[in-house]
Amino acid sequence: MAKDLENEARHRALNRIREARTQHVHGVQEWMAKITSGDRTALAQAISLVESTKAEDRATAEALLKRAAEKAGHALRYGITGVPGAGKSTWIEAAGIDLISRGHRVAVLAVDPSSHRTGGSLLGDKTRMSDLSLHPDAFVRPSPSGRTLGGVAEATAEVAVLCEAAGFDRILIETVGVGQSETEVRHMTDVFVLLLIPGGGDGIQGIKRGILEWADAVWVNKADGGPERMAAAQSALSVYQGALSLLAAPEDGAPPLFGTGSALNGEQVHALIDALEARLAEARRNGNLQARRSRQWRDSAEALLAAEALRQVRNHPKFAALWKRLQEESAHSQILPMEQVRVLLKHLD
Repeated sequence: MAKDLENEARHRALNRIREARTQHVHGVQEWMAKITSGDRTALAQAISLVESTKAEDRATAEALLKRAAEKAGHALRYGITGVPGAGKSTWIEAAGIDLISRGHRVAVLAVDPSSHRTGGSLLGDKTRMSDLSLHPDAFVRPSPSGRTLGGVAEATAEVAVLCEAAGFDRILIETVGVGQSETEVRHMTDVFVLLLIPGGGDGIQGIKRGILEWADAVWVNKADGGPERMAAAQSALSVYQGALSLLAAPEDGAPPLFGTGSALNGEQVHALIDALEARLAEARRNGNLQARRSRQWRDSAEALLAAEALRQVRNHPKFAALWKRLQEESAHSQILPMEQVRVLLKHLD
């Protein structure tokens, strides 16, 4: 009798699990159907879920991403970085409008600095792309950078997959700033654009080697306002061309594109987009695009491994109390950070 009751209880429990899984699958299917049909609210909610650091959100996020990946892979991704004041947002809006005029649908992922108090975005690039934000063929999403380095948010690559599944075939990713770590965006895009400003040639030490090595296009923006300004832009460009000539050749062997102009000049932006689109088309034909993406898959796996390991550590039920105790102890002793981490992992294992 007791055995029968135990079996019956186990059977009911298994049925509840199967029912929950079925509801979960159907919920994800319906959600993805809304995204692919053009429901922007559903897309925005999916992005918020993917960006969430809560352990309970991860299973649904991964299920959504798995379905999104089945519909992704057709889009081309632009990475854009630049020195402060280079006009990244203005250039991206102009480039987005130009790409839309060619028949593309454009998603912009603008990574902003995070508020240390709320974790939210500080600058709100969406407000600086008002025309593009309102266009029916565009989707602009500001995301806080959080604690991640690399100029992009932890979930930027995953958000790009969702945007591709939603039918956007050009993804523009704007980094939070410029520096050595901004090369991370190069590992998730098909073309990487570095924006500079006139008069910046003397400050070449402020641009790290990694940025120059990985740039597919170097463009001195704000080259307007008269002959003197244009001459300063050309002078700055010459300095960067000279610096690049001393560095190793790119992995795919294609030399970077160089140019000057203004994001406020539609014809000049159009000419640069022409050159970039032609380069991407050629990369598709000769196999360089696929080779680049294969390298990106490997880099992405490494990055996700590190992120997932950190997430699992932080979500461990003993983490919060143990980490707090170790930090309090370190304030009264000479415990090195590496020793703190070692003790933490030993106790969580």
